[in-house]
Amino acid sequence: MKQLRMHLDVNTYLDLVNEAREKDNYHMFVLIDENEIVAVTGFKPMITLYYGRFVWVCDLVTDVSKRSKGYGEQLLAYVHQWAKEHNYDSVALSSGLQRKDAHHFYENKMNYEKVSYVFKKPLV
Repeated sequence: MKQLRMHLDVNTYLDLVNEAREKDNYHMFVLIDENEIVAVTGFKPMITLYYGRFVWVCDLVTDVSKRSKGYGEQLLAYVHQWAKEHNYDSVALSSGLQRKDAHHFYENKMNYEKVSYVFKKPLV
């Protein structure tokens, strides 16, 4: 996860994960290969008027040295299955503008559609 969320120190990371689990029903799963964590995903079920009942993938990362081996696909397929089993209609996520390889993966490998832009305004 450190490779994806480089701006977080360990304490802030743990605080956020614990709060998200407690307040947002955040789930985290890892994929292990040969006793080594190779990929991580974090997601939460949500309901909005735009998407209806859906699962939002907050985090998905494969270790940089382990990419292109199908780990991200396996984890995202797991999220899809979890969503179906819990009666959610779709899975959504956002991806940083600079992450062109990830966009290619989501659109071409996983058949996701670009449906919106995400906008953010810091309140500090």
